[in-house]
Amino acid sequence: MSTEGVPQAILSFGDTGREAPFYIPATGPSTRPRRTLKHGDSFAVLDSHGDIGTVAGGTDGLFAFDTRFLARLEFRLQGLPLLLLGSNLRDDNSILTIDLTNPDIYDGGRIVLEKDTIHVVRTIFLWRGTAYQRFGVTNHGERPVQLELALEFGNDFADLFEVRGLKRTRRGTARTRVIGGNEVVLRYEGLDGRVRRTVLLFEPDPTKLTNHSAAYWLKLDPKERRPIYLSVGCIGVEGTRPLPFLKAMVAARRALKAATKQAATVQTSNEVFNEVLCRAMADLYMLMTETPEGRYPYAGIPWYSTTFGRDGLITALQMLWFDPNTARGVLRRLAAHQAATNDALSDAEPGKILHEMRAGEMAALREVPFELYYGSVDATPLFVLLAGLYLERTGDEATLVELWPAIDAALRWIDGPGDPDRDGFIEYHRMTDKGLANQGWKDSHDAIFHADGRLAGGPIALAEVQGYVYAAKELAAACARRLGHDERAAELAEAAQQLAKRFEAAFWCEDIGTYALALDGEKRRCAARTSNAGQLLFTGIVRPDRARKVTDQLLKSQFFSGWGIRTVA
Repeated sequence: MSTEGVPQAILSFGDTGREAPFYIPATGPSTRPRRTLKHGDSFAVLDSHGDIGTVAGGTDGLFAFDTRFLARLEFRLQGLPLLLLGSNLRDDNSILTIDLTNPDIYDGGRIVLEKDTIHVVRTIFLWRGTAYQRFGVTNHGERPVQLELALEFGNDFADLFEVRGLKRTRRGTARTRVIGGNEVVLRYEGLDGRVRRTVLLFEPDPTKLTNHSAAYWLKLDPKERRPIYLSVGCIGVEGTRPLPFLKAMVAARRALKAATKQAATVQTSNEVFNEVLCRAMADLYMLMTETPEGRYPYAGIPWYSTTFGRDGLITALQMLWFDPNTARGVLRRLAAHQAATNDALSDAEPGKILHEMRAGEMAALREVPFELYYGSVDATPLFVLLAGLYLERTGDEATLVELWPAIDAALRWIDGPGDPDRDGFIEYHRMTDKGLANQGWKDSHDAIFHADGRLAGGPIALAEVQGYVYAAKELAAACARRLGHDERAAELAEAAQQLAKRFEAAFWCEDIGTYALALDGEKRRCAARTSNAGQLLFTGIVRPDRARKVTDQLLKSQFFSGWGIRTVA
């Protein structure tokens, strides 16, 4: 790629489809820290220069609905990477701004463009499934310059689980084509029958556009500034056009403000604490996603940017005091996807509340069980618990009436399939070896153990989950009374009291002065000191004298680090 008066660019397209191990190894300190942007169901993981995929086999990318829609995007000047001056994310996480400059450019052993002559302001944001970029290129030199700017791109349409490290023996078919002078479409037809497209639009038209690069050959006078725009759309169909850059930016900012206008704010006399609160709010609302059922806090970027039951319920619970509308969206979404049938692969049983939802190719083909996955023992009682607290906070009886069938179905799962041996405690076990071995908030394979280190065999009854059930039944009784179901209310209230008595007898360990982590499949106590006992305190299930003992332990040095409470003493 060359033209008269412009040094030849050196382009390297690489291999964007290399597989990565499941656990990404740390091979050394990163020279380009990662930045994250999110809007709705799309998110981007970029480096501090704004590039994607500068290291083959990495986890960067532009993602939507559990698929990577762009695996490589590298910006070059005369075939060389630019130097970083600064990289800043707005306080509200909406816009990434990067300042770049040129290195010394040589031709035949002599410098033809001095360092810091060209300044590039790269501005990036996401809006409705499209990544927008603007490159503001300015010549700060005293003479005209001719230069080549190039964007090199590519994609693998990898499923998110592939990016995480799972290997596949078969994949769909991909092709790329250039349309006109400013558009490139990357197309992938998956084995699930779905067609996924990435549409790259350049403005103005590049000097040269190919299947994998766009080049601009510019002549800039002294102090001249030239903008270049790129939009990368990862949803929709061919022929759709994104908004112009500035209109999209304004729309994104307005939408973010609208999302937070109903939330209470806190301001203190401590400026540092105020900054902490602002950062927490910005991070929290970046995770918010508008769904057909209402606003939902996704669990985390990059691997968990989707609907998770437990995470959404606990987040909504903690937000009730300042933004109860989030709880309404969470409850309605989880009710809409409540299990109605038995399915072993997804650990589904009627009445059970969702653990995880995935929209990628591997989930659709059931190569992973997470399209709609219900392997969570605590999401169902937490759903009932949140519904009761939402009613207390808002008095929203109309939503309670809408949700009551789902609440009742959840309660029937708790007393039915959730307690397979009918001992009065809710338990879990996975139905196939593809499911999660542990299905509480500690869900690693070795999370539940005895004091001597032996792993607990199932079905397992976790301590804190019994507390969730107790609180859920107490609150559900109040909901039932509010709806005039007095007999059901009395039944639930009595069941809660009986559970509290059984729990004290079965879980309290006098020798360690706290509650057992769990009961294993043989009803033996996992008598280990863990923070799980602390979660019991807010549910009200524990005796007051024992609650004081638990609290005292949690604040001693074997638990309390000064920064937080350890999960295991």
